Amino acid sequence: MPSSAIQCRELIKTYAGRPPVEAVRGLDLEVRTGECFGLLGPNGAGKTTTIEIIEGLLPPTAGEVELLGLRWGRDDRAIRQRVGISLQETKLPDKLSVLETLTLFRSFYRQGVEPREVLERVSLQDKARTWVSKLSGGLRQRLAVACALVGDPELLFLDEPTTGLDPQARRQLWEIIRDLRGQGRTVLLTTHYMDEAERLCDRVAIVDLGRVIALGTPGELIASLGGDQVIELDLAGDADRPPPETAALEALPSVRSVLREEGRYVLTVADLHLALPALLRQLEGDRRQVTGLSTRRASLEDVFISITGRRLAQEAA
Repeated sequence: MPSSAIQCRELIKTYAGRPPVEAVRGLDLEVRTGECFGLLGPNGAGKTTTIEIIEGLLPPTAGEVELLGLRWGRDDRAIRQRVGISLQETKLPDKLSVLETLTLFRSFYRQGVEPREVLERVSLQDKARTWVSKLSGGLRQRLAVACALVGDPELLFLDEPTTGLDPQARRQLWEIIRDLRGQGRTVLLTTHYMDEAERLCDRVAIVDLGRVIALGTPGELIASLGGDQVIELDLAGDADRPPPETAALEALPSVRSVLREEGRYVLTVADLHLALPALLRQLEGDRRQVTGLSTRRASLEDVFISITGRRLAQEAA
């Protein structure tokens, strides 16, 4: 088995136009065999285009893609037998039952898992005889994941797999992903839930402007902020004075970075016991009224904001 489940080299995708649109610009990416890899990026970053090229749904303008040591255009049938794909939106036949749908997908593979076993794994056994048209959005999402699992894939693509799921169903899917990883399978995951990426992914890549701009374990990326604590601060508006300058707050002891977003200040700090008293003293000296103050540990969301200047959750809205 190759050490890399996915390798992209100098991947380029250009759409014709005036001017042409470069969706992917020389992107390099490696996903190791047996890891859960998270691919994150704002809308328009080239993330979806990259995934569709890797999945074989879209031809690249230039560059190379290898999956499990195989290549699209040469080993298409072999690749399709070894991968499973759950798209963000999957259109399934309305007039088939859940079990009939899964049985149909199982017939596409030379070997795989019994449909009823997969239904139990995604907690859909009670809906086996229900028509797809009668399922809620969350249940359809679980069925789409089941269709991706029924071929017993070595490499699984999950595009926003927990969107629309209730908390219990979300955690059940998390366990499925952990089990697959424990079996040595590889998972490529996209998600707008930062806690999901932190909990599940061995490594994460952030894509923007058609390139990978950050890559590492969640812990490594969070450590790159220079501090593992965050202070979130809200101040009362003052018509007579402008809001505090971020540079003044960055000069405080142990403060590593300051981001102002919609009136709220987000400070990344190395030592909370040094930064917080200094911050309160300065605000008191400046006669600023604090309307909200909270502290927490830094997260992958903070990394995303630091790099792109916006929240991934906002991009999903």
